[in-house]
Amino acid sequence: GSRGRGGAPAARRARRARLVIANHALVMIQSVLTDDLYRPNRYIFDEGHHIFDAADNAFSTHLTGIETSDLRRWIMGSEGKKYSRARGLRARIEDLILENKDAMVALSNTLIASQILPKQGWQERISNGNPSGPAEKFLALIRKQAYARDKYANGPYNIETAAYPPIDNLANAAGEFSNGLSKIYPPVRKLIQILADKLGVETDDLDKSTRQRIEAILKSLDRRCISQIIIWQEMLKNLENNNAEDLVDFILVERHQGYEYDIGLHRHYIDPTKPFADKVLNASDGALITSATLRDEENWYFANARTGLEHMEEPPSQTAVPSPFDYVNQTRVYIINNIEKNNLDQLAFAYRELMIASNGGVLGLFTSILRLRKVHQLLAKTPDLEKFMLLAQHVDALDTGTLVDIFRAEDNACLLGTDAVRDGIDVPGRALRLIIYDRVPWPRPTILHKSRKIYFESKQANMKYDDVLTRLKLKQAFGRLTRQENDRGIFIMLDRAMPSRLMSAFPEGIKIQRLGLAETVKEVKKFLIPT
Repeated sequence: GSRGRGGAPAARRARRARLVIANHALVMIQSVLTDDLYRPNRYIFDEGHHIFDAADNAFSTHLTGIETSDLRRWIMGSEGKKYSRARGLRARIEDLILENKDAMVALSNTLIASQILPKQGWQERISNGNPSGPAEKFLALIRKQAYARDKYANGPYNIETAAYPPIDNLANAAGEFSNGLSKIYPPVRKLIQILADKLGVETDDLDKSTRQRIEAILKSLDRRCISQIIIWQEMLKNLENNNAEDLVDFILVERHQGYEYDIGLHRHYIDPTKPFADKVLNASDGALITSATLRDEENWYFANARTGLEHMEEPPSQTAVPSPFDYVNQTRVYIINNIEKNNLDQLAFAYRELMIASNGGVLGLFTSILRLRKVHQLLAKTPDLEKFMLLAQHVDALDTGTLVDIFRAEDNACLLGTDAVRDGIDVPGRALRLIIYDRVPWPRPTILHKSRKIYFESKQANMKYDDVLTRLKLKQAFGRLTRQENDRGIFIMLDRAMPSRLMSAFPEGIKIQRLGLAETVKEVKKFLIPT
């Protein structure tokens, strides 16, 4: 929102408002960027189970090809691209400093110093072994480290590896890149000083829009060219001597449909609710956090740990409210025990049979985009499904919200999706009456996940971190079925390896059966199709 045309006016209106409605991500970003003077003093967080991931996104840092080339473009502009709309720093501020020789020199020096950052075409140069400049040389070496140490480097997915210890020459390259970044400071600080002086001395002579423009430029220069670069330099220094407490640094080569599109060094808090508690919860007069899927097996520890409540200066109060729904009579759970989950032909056949049995109204959930696409290809070729509207996230050229709106409006549509359609969508009535999961949604064993597993299991005796996360995902998915008093629905898992210890994700007393596909199809028809 901060880069959009309406971002600044919206932020100013929010400062004057008595009540502001925003998503979690915006609250987190504002907590990082906004002065304490303009912070809200009370918060209500609905869907509180999203707090951990929202905080993780807001308080993480990325030193990547895209991030650094974006900074270059923000400073340099389009650099000769005839039809580009990218405006550089000169176009933004030159009319404000034209009569100040020191400022014009500082602007020129800023443009010169920023040339160490990757320019257009950096991906091709690095892939071809021909990096240009200290930033691209650094990126080329961390790419080399990722390919050398990730045993799945030849696959279609992202490649990641620990940042420390670095391969030969990487620490030196990091030092040269950091030295180059240091040269951006002095001229930018000079520009900040001159613009701040102008704002102070000439404030009565400046019109409102010019004052606001200077204020915005000052904030951008500080955030993008000072604060951001300082964090990048801390990450680069850590490659020489790994001493980042509470943080995890790792190298990631990101791919899209098998093609590389970004390379970089990433830094995350092991527990991102620590900065969230510090900057939002403890800085406010009060906060209310609500969710139907925060507790695991009646245990408050994980609810507190995932929302930052355990880091509050004063202990929080906790209230659990029973559900108004009669899950025992309104819902069923089946685990199909004769499908091979990694055989996509069998998987597609199971989806087909179950979609026909329920006469649509199916939400098909997948643990990977690749599996979703391949199953969708098989289902789209099936004549028996032509009477249903088959919708698919990551396939249809529509955003998730639009897909859900169409699904909600149709009685017999079928929607295939991943996490975004599992969490938080509201489809009451018969439009959603059957949920099918392709396999148990275990967390991916990434470097970051492994660090968090060690951290949280060390804090709570006998807790199985992976089990807790998986139960909460299943609980969230199951919660899509009953949205109002007369809803009826079935949850089906196509993974026969689902362990019994995960069954507590479902409401107590509910009927859970392990059956073959044919028997499950009969049960679906009996329970869902009106007589």
